[in-house]
Amino acid sequence: MITRPTNAVVGVAGRGHSGRTALPIENRWVPYAGPVTTLVALLVFFGVASPQFLAIENAKAILESSAIPIVLVVGMTFILIQGSVDLSIEGVMAASSMMVSLLIANTITPYRLGWWAIGASVGFGALFGLTNGILYTVLKLPSLIVTLATWFISLGVATLLFPGRQPQILDDRLTKLALDKSLGVSALVFIALGAAVVGYLIQNYTHFGRVSFAIGIDEKTTRHSGLPVGLHKLVAFVLMGFLSGAGGVMISAQLGVGNPVAGQDFLFPTVSAAVIGGTLLSGGRGGIVQSIIGVFILEVLRSGMVQLGVNPYLRHVIEGATIVGALAVGNWRLRTKLRVVK
Repeated sequence: MITRPTNAVVGVAGRGHSGRTALPIENRWVPYAGPVTTLVALLVFFGVASPQFLAIENAKAILESSAIPIVLVVGMTFILIQGSVDLSIEGVMAASSMMVSLLIANTITPYRLGWWAIGASVGFGALFGLTNGILYTVLKLPSLIVTLATWFISLGVATLLFPGRQPQILDDRLTKLALDKSLGVSALVFIALGAAVVGYLIQNYTHFGRVSFAIGIDEKTTRHSGLPVGLHKLVAFVLMGFLSGAGGVMISAQLGVGNPVAGQDFLFPTVSAAVIGGTLLSGGRGGIVQSIIGVFILEVLRSGMVQLGVNPYLRHVIEGATIVGALAVGNWRLRTKLRVVK
């Protein structure tokens, strides 16, 4: 049985900007210590092991590969903070990728909607998020089951939209987001930076951010305090769907085509990055910055192993071991604080 904290969550939601009790300045950096130390250690290790690792070009490559995961992890962080989970990322990305590639100038359909195609595709993702939120909050179904079903539904939609061959995107307004460079990186990196900044501001300076932490800490008390728990959960899932749709558009910009499996292999790294950074699956702890640090830990780890020529299968083993270790450390601290008794 898990005994959750019994401090008044109403007060928690009203204190400070982050929804948590104000900490002494020296303690505010404690949640960042582990992830930052891990990231620095990896940078030092691979920098020593491979002279090319610390090259500017490799740093740019890491930023490029981190862009889409950062966008996704911003949305996932709010979901996890509330104590829920969203497994529909890959399917929603695929559906959005197919929609944008078919509505924008392409080699298959006659549509030429330009920026409207991008907006419609991101909105399509938000619609899936809204569906998740309604099913979760109204029908009271577990978020894991609801979003797993939506994952398969959205993948099915992507497959139905697939015209038999990949539509090549002809509108350079989209492809230039990945091809044109400014300060050495593409516009996708700046989109990720914008998503991170907006997510951080929402987390720390809005009622939604504060209540999200309160829900994760003690949902029952938060609900009894009169706060609209269902509405805040719904908003979190819509935001996740919106960002998943944006991720689908971004991967289409990189590939230059619509792909019915565009979101493949993004779910596991997104959740893993959040956990590695210190955003706990149990809710109430973590944040945008910690999750983004987790993204960089995974991307630096992957880049470093490629530089060293590590066997691809062994890379998966090392990544998995890193995730298990981070999860064990995070949950052990939670176990101590909440006095979990089996």
